[in-house]
Amino acid sequence: MQNGIHEILESNSIIPVITFHDTSEVESTVQALVEKDIHCIEITLRTEVAFDCIELCKQIAPSNFQVGVGTIMHSSQIQLCRQLDVDFLVSPGSSEKLVSYLFISGIPFLPGVMTPSEIIKMQFNDCRYLKLFPFNIAGGEKALKSYGKVFPEIKFCPTGGINKDNYQQILGYENVMSVGGSWVLG
Repeated sequence: MQNGIHEILESNSIIPVITFHDTSEVESTVQALVEKDIHCIEITLRTEVAFDCIELCKQIAPSNFQVGVGTIMHSSQIQLCRQLDVDFLVSPGSSEKLVSYLFISGIPFLPGVMTPSEIIKMQFNDCRYLKLFPFNIAGGEKALKSYGKVFPEIKFCPTGGINKDNYQQILGYENVMSVGGSWVLG
């Protein structure tokens, strides 16, 4: 079973997904999140400075602030995250090989899924906490309703298409533990 991700999702109903373009953005971003009473971040691996920003974030963030890394797709990224002592990992999609690397890392993780077949594959890999991504393309609220009936033991963190206008409604679904998005500081 996925080690520790339940606690992270349970204590962070909103997970800001941030793409940094410069290390100078890190301190003000962490400060803005803490001021909003948000104590976690998912830093995406979409820029050249991402790992520098993760390292800086780990250094300056308060002790109760959880630093996660998103866009995990390769074992080398997982190894670097392990060296930086990140708190959780998030992938946009999943495969059996990637999930095996995630389990081996010992870092709590959230594999991405979009279809029923992918959900079933993750169930067979002992994963019941999943990132539904991209939420808006995967069927949105209709998908959540259907998946809740078909996969009652699965809990989701929808990301992609979550915004200030719909996040509270999405959090109201029984099969949703948290939501992720870039809208938090927008």
